[in-house]
Amino acid sequence: MGISVHGSVRRRVTGAALAALLLGGGVVGCGKGSGSESPEMTPAAAVEKAAKNAQDITSLSYRLTGKVPEEGRVKAEAQMSIKPTLAMSMKMTALDQTTDNQVEIRLVDKAMYIDGGAAAAKEMDGKRWIKFDLAALGKDADALGGDSLGAGQADKNPLQESTLLTGSKDVKKVGTETVDGVKTTHYKGTVTLDEFRASLKDEDKKTRDQREKALEQYEKMGVDSITMHMWIDGEDHTKQFRMKGDADKGPLDMTITFLDYNKPVTVKAPAAKDTMDLAEMMKAAQQG
Repeated sequence: MGISVHGSVRRRVTGAALAALLLGGGVVGCGKGSGSESPEMTPAAAVEKAAKNAQDITSLSYRLTGKVPEEGRVKAEAQMSIKPTLAMSMKMTALDQTTDNQVEIRLVDKAMYIDGGAAAAKEMDGKRWIKFDLAALGKDADALGGDSLGAGQADKNPLQESTLLTGSKDVKKVGTETVDGVKTTHYKGTVTLDEFRASLKDEDKKTRDQREKALEQYEKMGVDSITMHMWIDGEDHTKQFRMKGDADKGPLDMTITFLDYNKPVTVKAPAAKDTMDLAEMMKAAQQG
């Protein structure tokens, strides 16, 4: 037996969750140093080094702007804990929507919570938060659009998205630029998903498996090729990151700027009295 989220509320939470994945999915480590890479380092080597350094990041905060397929222009600020467990808090605004255009998203304990706003509260006895726990929902998640909501990917390491540019065959140094007061070196390249997968053949199994996960969401979106920009600081971390591509349902163009990293991040689940748990609702409905 299935349960659906009604009308505008469903569209809102679906768009918000998709944005959470895409916007959080581009995360790479940031740094505060100045200067550029060593003179002997090639563009490809600089990008690879930044990708490897991202593995040491335990937490970060960032802001983002851009365009998401179907949802249009968005902006957001977020903080995320990567290790020891993944958690995220994001406040996002859909700039092309005139009403109910702000939403908060939280990832806690492998569950996604989305603030459905006044529209959700009106339909759910005053409860404005919707909880998507894919582990509890199981196969019934498909009936709810769980895959598009993205909660099933909440436990994946988003740092792996930064590795896509390492598969490009045309990485070039664009120049030096200052981003948020930090001197960086700007690189650009284009990569197809097939090229990226082929580039993994010489990696160790752990790295290969991690980087393979970066392909999944783009394959599902119908993106074949991505143009990527990376601004790398003097500590060989990415200060800013941009990805552009054409998906089946519209353009993807996101810029993420990193504000801080490796500082404590605490994300709490919304109060139970303000939350509708879809898994519990479905269980009750089945028993009834």
